[in-house]
Amino acid sequence: MAAIKAGPAARDKPEPIDTGSLRGDVLALLERLESTMDAGSPISLTIMQAGLRDPELCEFIEASAGPTGARLTEAVRQAAIARGELPESADPFAYEEVAAATLIIRKLNGLSTDVAYRAALVDAVLLPALRSGMPAGQHGIFSGKPSPSTHRPAESRNA
Repeated sequence: MAAIKAGPAARDKPEPIDTGSLRGDVLALLERLESTMDAGSPISLTIMQAGLRDPELCEFIEASAGPTGARLTEAVRQAAIARGELPESADPFAYEEVAAATLIIRKLNGLSTDVAYRAALVDAVLLPALRSGMPAGQHGIFSGKPSPSTHRPAESRNA
């Protein structure tokens, strides 16, 4: 936890993200997330993984360390709706499911998550998904309340 708290998300009052465009805001969130992941790596990645298993820990991380960038903030979503960049029905699921998970997987495999990669992720995946306005019907992995698995191992089904 100290690694994340010591990182860029740990400012007394994290600066709100408002670049004037949804693309810029999402890129800024990804930059914050990238910086958060780099603080104490691989420890911070382990803590983020633990937060997935424990929703209370996930909430504690966001509340105590400040916005990590793993979530699409409501302020960013509302600003994009007000600017006409997103429909009212815009669901944060796409960002919260894909952004952090993708960066983590790439980092764990030694692949680039640089500025060019993040821009491609935003332009090709995140913005089109957010703009679709399709409700996901569930919460993203880093939402603080991800949908639990309904999968049961075969042995427990046969008992």
